Amino acid sequence: MVTGKDLVALGLKPGKWFKEALAHINEHGLEHEALHAYLATVKPGPEIPLLAQPVPFYENISADSPVEQANIEYVRQSMQQLMRTPTVVAGAIMPDACPAGPMGTIPVGGIVVTRNAIHPGMHSADICCSVMLTNLGKIDPKRVLDAAQQITHFGPGGRLPERQFALPAEIEAEFRANPFLNSLRSLNFAREHLGTQGDGNHFLYVGISRNTGDTVLVTHHGSRGPGAALYAQGMKVAERYRQAISPATDPANAWIPSDSAEGEQYWAALQTIRKWTKQNHLCLHEAIAARLGAAVVQRFWNEHNFVFRDGDLFYHAKGATPLDPKFMPDITGPRIIPLNMAQPILIVEGRTTATNLGFAPHGAGRNLSRTRHKYSKLGQTREELFAEETQGIDARFFFNQIDISELPSAYKDAGEVKRQIADFNLATTVDEIRPYGCIMAGDWEQDAPWRKKKLAKEAARLAAEADTQADCSAVAEE
Repeated sequence: MVTGKDLVALGLKPGKWFKEALAHINEHGLEHEALHAYLATVKPGPEIPLLAQPVPFYENISADSPVEQANIEYVRQSMQQLMRTPTVVAGAIMPDACPAGPMGTIPVGGIVVTRNAIHPGMHSADICCSVMLTNLGKIDPKRVLDAAQQITHFGPGGRLPERQFALPAEIEAEFRANPFLNSLRSLNFAREHLGTQGDGNHFLYVGISRNTGDTVLVTHHGSRGPGAALYAQGMKVAERYRQAISPATDPANAWIPSDSAEGEQYWAALQTIRKWTKQNHLCLHEAIAARLGAAVVQRFWNEHNFVFRDGDLFYHAKGATPLDPKFMPDITGPRIIPLNMAQPILIVEGRTTATNLGFAPHGAGRNLSRTRHKYSKLGQTREELFAEETQGIDARFFFNQIDISELPSAYKDAGEVKRQIADFNLATTVDEIRPYGCIMAGDWEQDAPWRKKKLAKEAARLAAEADTQADCSAVAEE
Protein backbone atom coordinates (compact mmCIF):
# COMPACT_ATOMS: atom_id res chain seq x y z
CA MET A 1 0.00 0.00 0.00
CA VAL A 2 1.35 3.40 -1.02
CA THR A 3 1.34 6.05 1.73
CA GLY A 4 1.98 9.76 2.00
CA LYS A 5 5.51 9.02 3.20
CA ASP A 6 6.14 7.18 -0.06
CA LEU A 7 5.06 10.20 -2.08
CA VAL A 8 7.24 12.50 0.00
CA ALA A 9 10.15 10.11 -0.57
CA LEU A 10 9.57 10.59 -4.31
CA GLY A 11 10.17 14.31 -3.79
CA LEU A 12 6.52 15.40 -3.87
CA LYS A 13 5.21 18.24 -1.69
CA PRO A 14 2.36 17.26 0.68
CA GLY A 15 -0.99 18.88 0.05
CA LYS A 16 -4.72 18.29 -0.13
CA TRP A 17 -4.19 16.47 -3.42
CA PHE A 18 -2.43 13.61 -1.57
CA LYS A 19 -5.70 12.16 -0.22
CA GLU A 20 -7.40 11.78 -3.60
CA ALA A 21 -4.21 10.63 -5.31
CA LEU A 22 -3.47 7.95 -2.70
CA ALA A 23 -7.02 6.64 -2.91
CA HIS A 24 -6.72 6.32 -6.69
CA ILE A 25 -3.25 4.77 -6.54
CA ASN A 26 -4.21 2.10 -4.02
CA GLU A 27 -7.58 1.37 -5.57
CA HIS A 28 -5.91 0.62 -8.92
CA GLY A 29 -2.76 -0.94 -7.47
CA LEU A 30 -0.46 1.45 -9.35
CA GLU A 31 3.28 0.96 -9.10
CA HIS A 32 6.52 1.57 -10.98
CA GLU A 33 5.97 3.23 -14.37
CA ALA A 34 2.18 3.31 -14.01
CA LEU A 35 2.51 5.07 -10.66
CA HIS A 36 4.90 7.70 -12.02
CA ALA A 37 2.77 8.24 -15.12
CA TYR A 38 -0.31 8.89 -12.95
CA LEU A 39 1.54 11.21 -10.57
CA ALA A 40 2.76 13.26 -13.52
CA THR A 41 -0.87 14.04 -14.37
CA VAL A 42 -2.02 15.06 -10.88
CA LYS A 43 0.94 16.51 -8.99
CA PRO A 44 1.05 20.31 -8.65
CA GLY A 45 3.19 22.16 -11.14
CA PRO A 46 6.40 23.88 -10.11
CA GLU A 47 6.09 26.88 -7.81
CA ILE A 48 5.82 30.20 -9.62
CA PRO A 49 8.45 32.72 -8.45
CA LEU A 50 8.09 36.48 -8.26
CA LEU A 51 9.12 38.34 -11.38
CA ALA A 52 12.81 39.26 -11.33
CA GLN A 53 11.96 42.90 -12.07
CA PRO A 54 8.72 44.84 -11.52
CA VAL A 55 6.53 45.36 -14.56
CA PRO A 56 6.68 49.09 -15.47
CA PHE A 57 3.58 51.12 -14.62
CA TYR A 58 2.34 54.56 -15.65
CA GLU A 59 2.29 57.45 -13.17
CA ASN A 60 -0.53 59.90 -13.89
CA ILE A 61 0.25 62.01 -10.84
CA SER A 62 2.51 64.86 -9.76
CA ALA A 63 3.36 66.56 -6.45
CA ASP A 64 2.95 70.19 -5.43
CA SER A 65 4.02 69.85 -1.78
CA PRO A 66 6.39 67.78 0.38
CA VAL A 67 3.41 65.91 1.87
CA GLU A 68 2.17 65.03 -1.61
CA GLN A 69 5.67 63.96 -2.65
CA ALA A 70 5.97 61.66 0.37
CA ASN A 71 2.58 60.17 -0.49
CA ILE A 72 3.62 59.54 -4.10
CA GLU A 73 6.90 57.97 -3.04
CA TYR A 74 5.13 55.49 -0.76
CA VAL A 75 2.63 54.65 -3.50
CA ARG A 76 5.46 54.22 -6.01
CA GLN A 77 7.37 51.83 -3.75
CA SER A 78 4.22 49.88 -2.98
CA MET A 79 3.40 49.52 -6.68
CA GLN A 80 6.97 48.47 -7.52
CA GLN A 81 6.70 45.65 -4.99
CA LEU A 82 3.24 44.63 -6.20
CA MET A 83 4.29 44.67 -9.86
CA ARG A 84 6.58 41.69 -9.27
CA THR A 85 3.51 39.48 -8.75
CA PRO A 86 3.80 36.71 -11.39
CA THR A 87 0.41 37.35 -13.02
CA VAL A 88 0.89 41.10 -13.60
CA VAL A 89 1.29 42.53 -17.11
CA ALA A 90 0.56 46.29 -16.74
CA GLY A 91 -0.38 48.98 -14.23
CA ALA A 92 -1.06 52.66 -13.61
CA ILE A 93 -1.76 55.13 -10.83
CA MET A 94 -4.11 58.11 -10.91
CA PRO A 95 -3.95 61.63 -9.39
CA ASP A 96 -5.99 60.43 -6.39
CA ALA A 97 -3.42 57.73 -5.56
CA CYS A 98 -2.82 57.12 -1.86
CA PRO A 99 -1.86 54.13 0.30
CA ALA A 100 -4.59 51.61 1.12
CA GLY A 101 -2.63 49.20 3.27
CA PRO A 102 0.88 47.90 3.98
CA MET A 103 3.70 48.23 1.48
CA GLY A 104 3.08 46.05 -1.56
CA THR A 105 -0.72 46.32 -1.61
CA ILE A 106 -2.59 48.08 -4.39
CA PRO A 107 -3.12 51.77 -3.58
CA VAL A 108 -6.30 53.75 -3.97
CA GLY A 109 -6.14 55.15 -7.49
CA GLY A 110 -4.30 52.07 -8.73
CA ILE A 111 -4.99 49.89 -11.76
CA VAL A 112 -3.28 46.51 -12.05
CA VAL A 113 -3.76 44.29 -15.10
CA THR A 114 -3.21 40.53 -14.74
CA ARG A 115 -3.44 37.58 -17.10
CA ASN A 116 -5.79 34.69 -16.30
CA ALA A 117 -5.96 35.69 -12.63
CA ILE A 118 -8.44 37.35 -10.30
CA HIS A 119 -6.90 38.96 -7.21
CA PRO A 120 -9.55 39.58 -4.50
CA GLY A 121 -7.14 41.75 -2.51
CA MET A 122 -6.91 44.14 -5.45
CA HIS A 123 -10.62 45.03 -5.41
CA SER A 124 -10.78 45.11 -1.58
CA ALA A 125 -13.65 44.28 0.79
CA ASP A 126 -15.78 47.18 -0.46
CA ILE A 127 -16.42 45.44 -3.78
CA CYS A 128 -18.03 47.57 -6.48
CA CYS A 129 -18.01 50.78 -4.49
CA SER A 130 -19.78 53.07 -6.92
CA VAL A 131 -21.64 56.31 -7.62
CA MET A 132 -25.12 56.79 -9.11
CA LEU A 133 -26.58 60.05 -10.40
CA THR A 134 -30.25 60.92 -10.90
CA ASN A 135 -31.33 64.21 -12.48
CA LEU A 136 -34.61 65.25 -10.81
CA GLY A 137 -35.24 68.35 -12.91
CA LYS A 138 -36.26 71.72 -11.51
CA ILE A 139 -36.99 70.83 -7.89
CA ASP A 140 -35.95 72.51 -4.65
CA PRO A 141 -32.66 70.86 -3.56
CA LYS A 142 -33.56 71.26 0.12
CA ARG A 143 -36.67 69.17 -0.42
CA VAL A 144 -34.51 66.47 -1.99
CA LEU A 145 -31.99 66.47 0.86
CA ASP A 146 -34.73 66.45 3.50
CA ALA A 147 -36.52 63.54 1.82
CA ALA A 148 -33.25 61.66 1.38
CA GLN A 149 -32.41 62.01 5.05
CA GLN A 150 -35.70 60.31 5.95
CA ILE A 151 -35.18 57.45 3.50
CA THR A 152 -31.49 56.59 3.45
CA HIS A 153 -29.65 54.48 6.02
CA PHE A 154 -26.05 55.02 7.17
CA GLY A 155 -23.95 53.20 9.73
CA PRO A 156 -23.40 49.55 10.63
CA GLY A 157 -25.93 46.77 10.15
CA GLY A 158 -28.99 46.74 7.96
CA ARG A 159 -32.56 47.94 7.90
CA LEU A 160 -35.26 46.84 10.29
CA PRO A 161 -37.71 44.37 8.67
CA GLU A 162 -40.45 46.96 8.31
CA ARG A 163 -38.11 49.32 6.42
CA GLN A 164 -36.45 46.83 4.08
CA PHE A 165 -36.60 47.04 0.30
CA ALA A 166 -37.62 43.96 -1.68
CA LEU A 167 -34.70 41.96 -3.05
CA PRO A 168 -35.40 41.31 -6.77
CA ALA A 169 -36.09 37.63 -7.47
CA GLU A 170 -33.48 37.49 -10.25
CA ILE A 171 -30.70 38.66 -7.91
CA GLU A 172 -31.80 36.31 -5.12
CA ALA A 173 -31.76 33.40 -7.58
CA GLU A 174 -28.18 34.24 -8.56
CA PHE A 175 -27.15 34.32 -4.90
CA ARG A 176 -28.69 30.89 -4.33
CA ALA A 177 -27.03 29.42 -7.43
CA ASN A 178 -23.46 30.51 -6.61
CA PRO A 179 -21.40 28.65 -3.96
CA PHE A 180 -19.65 31.89 -3.03
CA LEU A 181 -22.98 33.62 -2.27
CA ASN A 182 -25.50 30.98 -1.21
CA SER A 183 -24.88 30.96 2.54
CA LEU A 184 -27.70 32.03 4.86
CA ARG A 185 -25.43 34.84 6.09
CA SER A 186 -24.92 36.27 2.59
CA LEU A 187 -28.62 35.99 1.75
CA ASN A 188 -29.57 37.78 4.96
CA PHE A 189 -27.06 40.52 4.17
CA ALA A 190 -28.52 40.83 0.66
CA ARG A 191 -31.97 41.51 2.09
CA GLU A 192 -31.10 43.58 5.17
CA HIS A 193 -28.40 45.79 3.64
CA LEU A 194 -30.31 46.73 0.49
CA GLY A 195 -30.83 50.50 0.55
CA THR A 196 -27.97 51.16 3.01
CA GLN A 197 -24.84 53.25 2.57
CA GLY A 198 -22.44 52.25 5.34
CA ASP A 199 -19.97 54.80 6.68
CA GLY A 200 -16.50 56.20 5.94
CA ASN A 201 -16.37 58.29 2.77
CA HIS A 202 -19.76 57.15 1.50
CA PHE A 203 -22.26 59.96 0.97
CA LEU A 204 -25.55 61.23 -0.38
CA TYR A 205 -25.02 64.51 -2.26
CA VAL A 206 -27.52 66.99 -3.72
CA GLY A 207 -26.37 69.65 -6.15
CA ILE A 208 -27.20 71.76 -9.16
CA SER A 209 -26.02 71.04 -12.71
CA ARG A 210 -23.82 73.81 -14.07
CA ASN A 211 -25.15 73.16 -17.57
CA THR A 212 -28.90 72.92 -16.97
CA GLY A 213 -29.67 74.22 -13.49
CA ASP A 214 -31.40 70.92 -12.70
CA THR A 215 -31.28 69.42 -9.21
CA VAL A 216 -29.19 66.26 -9.12
CA LEU A 217 -28.95 63.45 -6.55
CA VAL A 218 -25.69 61.46 -6.26
CA THR A 219 -25.04 58.52 -3.94
CA HIS A 220 -21.70 56.85 -3.18
CA HIS A 221 -21.46 53.44 -1.50
CA GLY A 222 -20.63 49.83 -2.22
CA SER A 223 -21.82 46.27 -1.73
CA ARG A 224 -21.95 46.36 2.08
CA GLY A 225 -22.29 42.95 3.81
CA PRO A 226 -22.73 40.81 0.67
CA GLY A 227 -19.55 42.20 -0.86
CA ALA A 228 -17.53 41.92 2.33
CA ALA A 229 -18.60 38.29 2.74
CA LEU A 230 -17.63 37.48 -0.86
CA TYR A 231 -14.26 39.17 -0.40
CA ALA A 232 -13.51 37.13 2.72
CA GLN A 233 -14.29 33.87 0.91
CA GLY A 234 -12.34 34.93 -2.17
CA MET A 235 -9.26 35.70 -0.09
CA LYS A 236 -9.41 32.25 1.53
CA VAL A 237 -9.56 30.50 -1.84
CA ALA A 238 -6.81 32.72 -3.25
CA GLU A 239 -4.62 31.97 -0.24
CA ARG A 240 -4.96 28.21 -0.83
CA TYR A 241 -3.78 28.70 -4.40
CA ARG A 242 -0.97 30.99 -3.28
CA GLN A 243 0.40 28.45 -0.82
CA ALA A 244 0.27 25.73 -3.48
CA ILE A 245 1.58 27.56 -6.55
CA SER A 246 3.31 30.80 -5.52
CA PRO A 247 4.23 31.02 -1.82
CA ALA A 248 6.66 33.85 -2.61
CA THR A 249 3.71 36.07 -3.55
CA ASP A 250 2.53 38.46 -0.86
CA PRO A 251 -0.70 37.11 0.74
CA ALA A 252 -2.47 40.38 -0.09
CA ASN A 253 -1.78 39.71 -3.78
CA ALA A 254 -2.89 36.08 -3.86
CA TRP A 255 -4.98 35.09 -6.85
CA ILE A 256 -7.60 32.64 -8.10
CA PRO A 257 -6.82 31.22 -11.57
CA SER A 258 -9.62 32.51 -13.76
CA ASP A 259 -9.92 29.27 -15.73
CA SER A 260 -10.39 27.12 -12.60
CA ALA A 261 -13.87 26.11 -11.45
CA GLU A 262 -13.49 28.42 -8.46
CA GLY A 263 -12.27 31.23 -10.69
CA GLU A 264 -15.33 30.95 -12.92
CA GLN A 265 -17.63 30.86 -9.90
CA TYR A 266 -15.89 33.84 -8.30
CA TRP A 267 -16.14 35.85 -11.53
CA ALA A 268 -19.88 35.06 -11.71
CA ALA A 269 -20.25 36.07 -8.04
CA LEU A 270 -18.60 39.42 -8.78
CA GLN A 271 -21.17 40.09 -11.51
CA THR A 272 -24.01 39.26 -9.11
CA ILE A 273 -22.55 41.59 -6.48
CA ARG A 274 -22.36 44.27 -9.17
CA LYS A 275 -26.08 43.82 -9.89
CA TRP A 276 -26.90 43.91 -6.17
CA THR A 277 -24.87 47.09 -5.63
CA LYS A 278 -26.52 48.85 -8.54
CA GLN A 279 -29.88 47.86 -7.04
CA ASN A 280 -28.67 49.17 -3.69
CA HIS A 281 -28.31 52.62 -5.27
CA LEU A 282 -31.43 52.32 -7.40
CA CYS A 283 -33.88 51.55 -4.60
CA LEU A 284 -32.77 54.68 -2.73
CA HIS A 285 -33.02 56.89 -5.83
CA GLU A 286 -36.43 55.50 -6.77
CA ALA A 287 -37.77 55.89 -3.22
CA ILE A 288 -36.58 59.50 -2.97
CA ALA A 289 -38.03 60.41 -6.37
CA ALA A 290 -41.34 58.75 -5.42
CA ARG A 291 -41.49 60.56 -2.06
CA LEU A 292 -41.02 63.87 -3.90
CA GLY A 293 -43.29 63.02 -6.83
CA ALA A 294 -40.38 63.99 -9.09
CA ALA A 295 -39.78 62.76 -12.62
CA VAL A 296 -36.40 61.19 -13.43
CA VAL A 297 -34.81 63.19 -16.26
CA GLN A 298 -31.62 61.13 -16.50
CA ARG A 299 -29.76 58.44 -14.54
CA PHE A 300 -26.32 56.83 -14.85
CA TRP A 301 -23.69 55.20 -12.65
CA ASN A 302 -20.15 53.87 -12.57
CA GLU A 303 -18.22 51.65 -10.21
CA HIS A 304 -14.69 51.44 -8.80
CA ASN A 305 -13.09 48.83 -6.48
CA PHE A 306 -13.92 46.24 -9.11
CA VAL A 307 -12.40 43.86 -11.65
CA PHE A 308 -13.04 44.38 -15.34
CA ARG A 309 -12.34 41.79 -18.03
CA ASP A 310 -11.04 41.95 -21.58
CA GLY A 311 -10.43 38.43 -22.84
CA ASP A 312 -7.80 36.81 -20.61
CA LEU A 313 -6.82 40.15 -19.06
CA PHE A 314 -8.31 41.25 -15.74
CA TYR A 315 -8.18 44.96 -14.86
CA HIS A 316 -8.22 45.44 -11.08
CA ALA A 317 -9.28 49.02 -10.37
CA LYS A 318 -8.89 50.03 -6.72
CA GLY A 319 -10.53 53.43 -6.64
CA ALA A 320 -10.37 54.08 -10.39
CA THR A 321 -13.28 54.90 -12.71
CA PRO A 322 -13.68 52.95 -15.96
CA LEU A 323 -13.75 55.06 -19.12
CA ASP A 324 -13.65 52.40 -21.82
CA PRO A 325 -17.17 51.23 -22.83
CA LYS A 326 -15.96 47.60 -22.95
CA PHE A 327 -15.73 47.69 -19.17
CA MET A 328 -19.35 48.82 -18.66
CA PRO A 329 -21.94 46.83 -20.60
CA ASP A 330 -24.83 48.89 -19.19
CA ILE A 331 -23.38 52.35 -19.81
CA THR A 332 -26.07 55.07 -20.10
CA GLY A 333 -24.11 58.29 -19.66
CA PRO A 334 -20.76 59.92 -18.86
CA ARG A 335 -18.70 59.17 -15.72
CA ILE A 336 -19.02 60.63 -12.22
CA ILE A 337 -15.98 61.81 -10.21
CA PRO A 338 -16.71 63.31 -6.75
CA LEU A 339 -14.07 65.40 -4.98
CA ASN A 340 -15.35 66.45 -1.53
CA MET A 341 -18.61 67.62 0.04
CA ALA A 342 -17.90 71.30 -0.61
CA GLN A 343 -16.72 70.95 -4.22
CA PRO A 344 -18.56 70.21 -7.46
CA ILE A 345 -18.85 66.62 -8.65
CA LEU A 346 -17.21 66.29 -12.07
CA ILE A 347 -19.11 64.73 -14.96
CA VAL A 348 -16.51 63.53 -17.43
CA GLU A 349 -15.97 61.73 -20.69
CA GLY A 350 -12.75 60.18 -21.87
CA ARG A 351 -11.03 57.59 -24.01
CA THR A 352 -8.49 54.87 -23.47
CA THR A 353 -4.87 55.94 -23.85
CA ALA A 354 -1.55 54.14 -23.41
CA THR A 355 -1.08 55.71 -19.99
CA ASN A 356 -4.56 55.55 -18.44
CA LEU A 357 -5.35 51.93 -19.47
CA GLY A 358 -8.99 52.98 -19.92
CA PHE A 359 -9.53 54.58 -16.49
CA ALA A 360 -9.82 57.94 -14.74
CA PRO A 361 -9.59 58.90 -11.04
CA HIS A 362 -12.52 58.00 -8.80
CA GLY A 363 -12.20 61.07 -6.54
CA ALA A 364 -9.73 63.25 -4.69
CA GLY A 365 -7.88 60.72 -2.53
CA ARG A 366 -5.93 61.56 0.64
CA ASN A 367 -2.38 62.62 1.45
CA LEU A 368 -2.73 61.74 5.13
CA SER A 369 -4.48 58.89 6.89
CA ARG A 370 -7.63 59.66 8.86
CA THR A 371 -5.73 59.52 12.14
CA ARG A 372 -2.86 61.72 10.94
CA HIS A 373 -5.35 64.24 9.58
CA LYS A 374 -7.11 64.40 12.93
CA TYR A 375 -3.79 65.01 14.69
CA SER A 376 -3.02 67.80 12.21
CA LYS A 377 -6.15 69.62 13.41
CA LEU A 378 -5.35 69.60 17.13
CA GLY A 379 -6.14 72.99 18.63
CA GLN A 380 -9.45 73.41 16.82
CA THR A 381 -12.73 71.91 17.96
CA ARG A 382 -14.79 69.71 15.68
CA GLU A 383 -17.49 72.37 15.65
CA GLU A 384 -15.03 75.08 14.59
CA LEU A 385 -13.64 72.94 11.78
CA PHE A 386 -17.12 71.98 10.60
CA ALA A 387 -18.31 75.60 10.49
CA GLU A 388 -15.16 76.71 8.66
CA GLU A 389 -15.09 73.96 6.02
CA THR A 390 -18.80 73.62 5.23
CA GLN A 391 -19.61 77.29 4.92
CA GLY A 392 -22.19 77.81 2.18
CA ILE A 393 -23.43 74.21 1.99
CA ASP A 394 -26.01 72.19 3.89
CA ALA A 395 -23.72 69.49 5.31
CA ARG A 396 -25.26 66.88 7.61
CA PHE A 397 -24.05 63.84 9.51
CA PHE A 398 -26.60 61.05 9.82
CA PHE A 399 -25.65 60.32 13.44
CA ASN A 400 -25.28 64.01 14.36
CA GLN A 401 -21.61 63.47 15.20
CA ILE A 402 -19.04 65.45 13.21
CA ASP A 403 -16.38 63.33 11.52
CA ILE A 404 -13.48 65.66 10.77
CA SER A 405 -11.77 62.93 8.73
CA GLU A 406 -14.48 63.47 6.09
CA LEU A 407 -14.32 67.26 5.94
CA PRO A 408 -12.84 68.79 2.75
CA SER A 409 -9.38 69.37 4.27
CA ALA A 410 -9.01 65.60 4.75
CA TYR A 411 -8.76 65.18 0.98
CA LYS A 412 -6.33 66.26 -1.69
CA ASP A 413 -6.80 69.73 -3.10
CA ALA A 414 -9.72 69.49 -5.53
CA GLY A 415 -8.31 72.10 -7.89
CA GLU A 416 -5.04 70.22 -8.13
CA VAL A 417 -6.80 66.94 -8.90
CA LYS A 418 -8.81 68.65 -11.64
CA ARG A 419 -5.62 70.13 -13.08
CA GLN A 420 -3.90 66.76 -13.18
CA ILE A 421 -6.90 65.11 -14.83
CA ALA A 422 -6.45 67.61 -17.65
CA ASP A 423 -2.64 67.59 -17.70
CA PHE A 424 -2.42 63.81 -17.96
CA ASN A 425 -5.25 63.69 -20.54
CA LEU A 426 -7.30 61.40 -18.33
CA ALA A 427 -10.76 62.81 -19.06
CA THR A 428 -12.67 65.90 -20.19
CA THR A 429 -15.14 67.58 -17.83
CA VAL A 430 -18.49 68.05 -19.60
CA ASP A 431 -20.54 69.25 -16.59
CA GLU A 432 -20.22 69.95 -12.89
CA ILE A 433 -22.75 69.29 -10.14
CA ARG A 434 -22.32 72.23 -7.78
CA PRO A 435 -22.99 71.42 -4.14
CA TYR A 436 -26.17 72.28 -2.28
CA GLY A 437 -25.71 69.80 0.54
CA CYS A 438 -24.49 66.39 1.60
CA ILE A 439 -25.26 63.63 4.11
CA MET A 440 -22.55 61.35 5.50
CA ALA A 441 -22.58 58.85 8.32
CA GLY A 442 -20.49 60.92 10.71
CA ASP A 443 -18.63 59.56 13.71
CA TRP A 444 -21.27 56.95 14.59
CA GLU A 445 -18.82 55.15 16.87
CA GLN A 446 -18.86 58.15 19.21
CA ASP A 447 -21.98 56.71 20.81
CA ALA A 448 -21.46 53.07 19.84
CA PRO A 449 -22.41 50.55 22.55
CA TRP A 450 -18.91 49.03 22.57
CA ARG A 451 -17.39 52.47 23.17
CA LYS A 452 -19.88 53.27 25.94
CA LYS A 453 -19.13 49.88 27.52
CA LYS A 454 -15.39 50.54 27.29
CA LEU A 455 -15.79 53.98 28.87
CA ALA A 456 -18.02 52.57 31.62
CA LYS A 457 -15.48 49.83 32.32
CA GLU A 458 -12.68 52.37 32.56
CA ALA A 459 -14.77 54.60 34.84
CA ALA A 460 -15.48 51.61 37.09
CA ARG A 461 -11.78 50.76 37.20
CA LEU A 462 -10.86 54.33 38.18
CA ALA A 463 -13.60 54.36 40.81
CA ALA A 464 -12.30 51.08 42.25
CA GLU A 465 -8.77 52.49 42.37
CA ALA A 466 -10.08 55.58 44.14
CA ASP A 467 -11.92 53.41 46.69
CA THR A 468 -8.80 51.33 47.27
CA GLN A 469 -6.68 54.45 47.80
CA ALA A 470 -9.29 55.83 50.20
CA ASP A 471 -9.30 52.57 52.17
CA CYS A 472 -5.50 52.60 52.32
CA SER A 473 -5.52 56.19 53.53
CA ALA A 474 -8.06 55.33 56.24
CA VAL A 475 -5.93 52.38 57.43
CA ALA A 476 -2.83 54.55 57.49
CA GLU A 477 -4.61 57.14 59.59
CA GLU A 478 -5.69 54.46 62.07
